[in-house]
Amino acid sequence: MSITDYPELTIILRGYSFEEAMFVMEELAAMNTSVGIEVTTNNDDFARIITEGNKKFGQQLLIGAGTVLTFSQADQAIAGGAKFLLGPKNFSTPIFSLAKERGVVTVPSAFTPSEIQIMFDEGADIVKVFPAVTVGPTYFKQLAGPFGIRPLMAVGGVTIDNIAAFKKAGVVYFGVGSSMFQKADIQNRNGQAIRKSIQSYLDKLAEAGSEEDESH
Repeated sequence: MSITDYPELTIILRGYSFEEAMFVMEELAAMNTSVGIEVTTNNDDFARIITEGNKKFGQQLLIGAGTVLTFSQADQAIAGGAKFLLGPKNFSTPIFSLAKERGVVTVPSAFTPSEIQIMFDEGADIVKVFPAVTVGPTYFKQLAGPFGIRPLMAVGGVTIDNIAAFKKAGVVYFGVGSSMFQKADIQNRNGQAIRKSIQSYLDKLAEAGSEEDESH
């Protein structure tokens, strides 16, 4: 897939059972909206979730893997149909090579300006800045000075209260995990609450985008 098809918002599914993950995906698929679904490798059933998720919802959702730390995890995820790989650290050359060969988007993590540039030089499609909340929106604004607006993803501490500030600072992509849903809503299969939560994030991003357009 091309980076131009990559959605603005990625929802991180960490610590969910197979059944819970399938429930969230089903609700998202019904919304008919463009979001990424990141299934982290520290979910016991991560490969099964990716495989079954793609079988059932692959036409409506962009499903990939997160917390990719090893080549083996990347290989398993791609075998299950993962369309992208995210990690909390730099990716190795073999991971980049495998992903490029299979047409999978790579989103390794970096923190300093030098690390960010190295990952782009290695072939990263998007670079994840993690944990984003540690440096805040101002960091991204400062990076845009020498580097311009790059395809960076803010992950780690992004919430409904600060996502607009990150977007206004020049962030292009966002990954949201534990702050996206109330755990009880997942456990109780409260689909209406799940959809409402996701929509609130999408609305915030749209609102921030329109404000940005008006200021130019």
